[in-house]
Amino acid sequence: MDKTAVIVLSRIKELTENKRRVTVAIDGRCASGKSTLADALAARLGCAVFHTDDYFLRPEQRTPERLATPGGNVDRERLLAEVVLPLERGEETVVRRAYDCKTGKMTPPVETKVGPVAIVEGSYSCHPDLWDHYDLRVFLTVPAEEQMRRITAREGEAAAEIFRTKWIPLEEEYFKAYRISERCDFCFSTDV
Repeated sequence: MDKTAVIVLSRIKELTENKRRVTVAIDGRCASGKSTLADALAARLGCAVFHTDDYFLRPEQRTPERLATPGGNVDRERLLAEVVLPLERGEETVVRRAYDCKTGKMTPPVETKVGPVAIVEGSYSCHPDLWDHYDLRVFLTVPAEEQMRRITAREGEAAAEIFRTKWIPLEEEYFKAYRISERCDFCFSTDV
């Protein structure tokens, strides 16, 4: 487990001493290691992880007005209703549906058992509409060159260009508009 995970794990353990459930948001730049950190914490804690990638807008939701709003390309209303509020209420099971961007369809409902810790992972997870529902907020960043190297290795050249011209600018607009990295409890660079 790397230093970042150890620090976050330590804080989670402190929070669990006084709360029945601790909900953690891990936001940050694409290819900064959000999923990797969430997976490391889940392996250690046995907790549920929910991904904002499952909540991108369906085509009918992609209005010019919606897309002009920083962070507007994620269905945060559905994420709030299906995941974040049930976690806050202490529900033992969360029932959710993912939007599959590749097929353009909603997946069948999935039930996820939730214990004392839950993680909401992905870009836009710390949007102001969701912010107050978390106990701990973590931001991960990565230098631009390393970010593009990771994206290209993971997605290929053609997809990396779409990230560079579309997805990264949208994320950067969101981070700047809401000062996400400055407001989070922890901010780590994953350039090593």
